[in-house]
Formats: sequence, C-alpha cells, structure tokens
Amino acid sequence: MTQIRLRNSLTRKVEDFQPIDPENVRMYLCGPTVYDRAHLGNARPVVVFDVLYRLLRHVYGPEHVTYVRNFTDVDDKINATALARKEAGAEGSLEDLIRARTEETIGWYHADMDALKALRPSIKGVETEKAEPRATDYIGAMIAMIETLIADGHAYAAEGHVLFRVRSYKEYGALSGRTVDDMIAGARVEVAPFKEDPMDFVLWKPSDDELPGWDSPWGRGRPGWHIECSAMSYELLGASFDIHGGGIDLQFPHHENEIAQSCCAHPEGSFARYWLHNEMLQVEGKKMSKSLGNFFTVRDLLGGHDGEKGIPGEVIRFVFLQTHYTKPMDWTAEKARQAEKTLLGWKELIDAERDAVAENVEGQGPSKTVISALADDLNTALAIAEMHAIAKRAKTDLQAKIELSETLRFLGFDPDHIWSVSFGTSLSHILSDPIDFDAYEKALANLRAEAMESKDFSKVDAMKSMLLAAGLEVRMSKTDVKIDITESFDPTKLEGL
Repeated sequence: MTQIRLRNSLTRKVEDFQPIDPENVRMYLCGPTVYDRAHLGNARPVVVFDVLYRLLRHVYGPEHVTYVRNFTDVDDKINATALARKEAGAEGSLEDLIRARTEETIGWYHADMDALKALRPSIKGVETEKAEPRATDYIGAMIAMIETLIADGHAYAAEGHVLFRVRSYKEYGALSGRTVDDMIAGARVEVAPFKEDPMDFVLWKPSDDELPGWDSPWGRGRPGWHIECSAMSYELLGASFDIHGGGIDLQFPHHENEIAQSCCAHPEGSFARYWLHNEMLQVEGKKMSKSLGNFFTVRDLLGGHDGEKGIPGEVIRFVFLQTHYTKPMDWTAEKARQAEKTLLGWKELIDAERDAVAENVEGQGPSKTVISALADDLNTALAIAEMHAIAKRAKTDLQAKIELSETLRFLGFDPDHIWSVSFGTSLSHILSDPIDFDAYEKALANLRAEAMESKDFSKVDAMKSMLLAAGLEVRMSKTDVKIDITESFDPTKLEGL
C-alpha cells in the first residue's frame, strides 16, 4: 500500500499518515458561508482537498473514505442580505428569505465546484446531503455541546451570551504556536464587560425579534461560528478523526477555537490528528481585493454571464495544481493561457489514437510516479512535471498515451473533452505541442558544436542559464544533450527562447 505523508500544521512536520481506522478514513473541511458566490480564493482549498480525497480513495478504496464539508448557513451577512430583500418588498418571513438565499447560494456553489471537477463529499463513498451538513440542522447538537462545556467549567453564561474560558484549556495556542498572553498583546479581541478574559470567545449569542434564533437554556439566540464545526464534525465523524483541513486564514482563531472546545467537550477523543492548511491566493502578484479591481468569483472566470465565454473549469484547476498547497498561489492570465495550451495539447495526443487507447485502457490506472508525487505531501507541482514527461513519451508510445489519459482522469480532468479555445487564440496554435524539448536539446547541441569551433561558449551558457531558470535540468555529455523537467518547472519562462 502507498504510504502517504502529510505536513501536519499541529506538529509542523511532514509525517507518515496513519489513519485511526483504515476501514473508514475520515476528513473534515471547513466549507463556505453561503451568503454570496464563491470567490477564487474560496476555490483553492476545495481543489487542494479534492486531490487529497482522490488520493485517499485510491489508496484505501472509495468505500473506506468519509469526507465531510459543511455549509455555514447562519451568519450576520446572510441575515443582512435577507433583511435587505425584505425591506425591498420580498414576500415571506425573514426565515423564509434566509432559507431561499442559502438554497440559492448553495446551488451556485455546487455548480461552480462541479465545473472545477471537484468530487462531492461522501460518507464511505456514498454521496449524500449528510456529507455536506448545514449548521442550522445541528443547532440541537451545538446546544448540547455548550451545556457540556458549562457543566465541566469550560464555559459560562453572561447576559444572554455563553463564552468559552480559553485559559481552562492548557493546550490553547498549540496549533498557531502562540501563547494566550502573546495573542492578547498582538491580536484584536472583542472587548465586552461580561467577559472574564479578553480571549474568551462566544459560543452562543442572543437574537432580537428581527433576527433568526433558536430557544436555548440561555434565551433565544444563535450559535457562534466556531462551535458549528465542532458540533457537526463530532456528530458525523466522532470525537477523534483523521484530517481537518482549511485555508491558513482559518488556523487562528477558528481552528484553534475548534480544538479547544472539542477537546474539552469530548476529552475521550483527540479531535483531528492531522491538520492541513493551504496558503492564500493572489491575483497577478497582489492580494485579491475589490479595491484593487482584481477580485474574481469563480463564476466570473467560468463565464456564463450574458452568454460570455469564460475559462474552462479544468484550466482553473490545472493552474491551482501547479503550485504546492503550502505555498502562496499567484493566479495570472498568462498561467491560465499556458495551462490551456498544455491541457489541450495533452488531450490532442490522446485523441490521435482514441480508439486504441479505449481498447487497451482496462485495468491500467493512474501513473505510479504521479501517485508517488501526490503521496509526498500532495506535491501537485511534481505531479504536473511527471505528466509533462509522460506526455513527451506519448508522442510515439501508445502505452504512454493510455497512462496520460488515465492519470488525467484520476487528477480530475476529462481526457475525452476538448473544448473550444479561450483567450482569443487560434485552435491550431493551442493544439500544437506546447513544449517540444527535442527542439531545445537540438538547439543547445548545435550551439555547443559551434562553440567548440569558435571557443566562444557565451551563447551556450546563456541558453543553459535560461533553461535552468525555467526549472529544467540540463545534462550535457560529450555526445549528447538531455533536458528533463523538475518540480519547479515554469513553462512561461521558456518564451524568451
């Protein structure tokens, strides 16, 4: 069996992954707050953990993997949107308008993530709504958990609120690597007269008559954000489960608070054993923000507004996979163009012998070298580099075409789907082989032959430097020049050649 290794944010080490129960490997991902369309940054963790989900299914079997991703459908932004609709004359109660808004937004989310070829979460291989829990369906479980925390001295009620006593959990700060006192000194914390300690956080808060609320021992109110994930993960995955994932922006305070309240409410368990966090996304080298004019929803890129033509979801997915999940990812138009060229070039290779590929594909499965790259802490950049090497062989080898086809399918791409070209470029240009290393090898060999005569090796050195800067390995012997891809390969840097 393939040994998976993952970078555990809790220990800050890459560790061998050993599931609690190989018959039911369990993973939880913090899902979206469904008040509007998912932006590009929201999509990155979905794609990252979709790759991990696919790898776990490959290694342990789909029926032995449970993947839960929640929807936060009770939130001040959702309330504000529903109130605005009500004030604008929309019919129905506030609760009806909130439900309508969240249903609408969940539908958008599913359509967008489906376009990125992300698999839906499942319970032991079976897709079910239970694998995508909505916070409002687990209010009872949240109230029960809060009651346990109060009874055990880890939480207290004050003025219609319930707050968690941060200092009652001695390990608080282990995930983010900071002490409570350091956090108070360096972070913004909500100041309230009923707090015993500035770091104490809300488990339950009151609702007025105009806001959604539920009856509780502390009065009509609604849950705090952090308790939602703790309650849902416990109900669906138990007191201990294998993997908890999310963006690095959730590490503190959300995930830190989840650990504290879950471990205090259920000391018999360990909550999540492996914590994985993906880094943030930038656009053209800058933080994505509306003020900079570089804020995109996934739907903006996919198109679909007024019939406009957008970027295929597979292209967006490919761009994401080119960067390791622990590194900041920079979305650029040029990367999207290169990704489309590469994907369509690979699909055209397969299409050239589609019947032969289809006849011989049974029992083949994805490339072992790609699986090995992904098993090494989800090294998708190296996996893509391996795919380039397979594609190079596929020019003349049927078996490599089959390997390319099945590995594309495993990674979430459809080798049978060749779309019309985006970005205003011609079809013949896109479908040409995007990277012809034979040409580079011959060019460098010719330059070296000329240099041997002239004794001027400056052109050889210049070309070799450019190839190395693009992330290629260059090996030169007396009789041969060989170029290979490394995990840091960036095809955009070859344009100068």
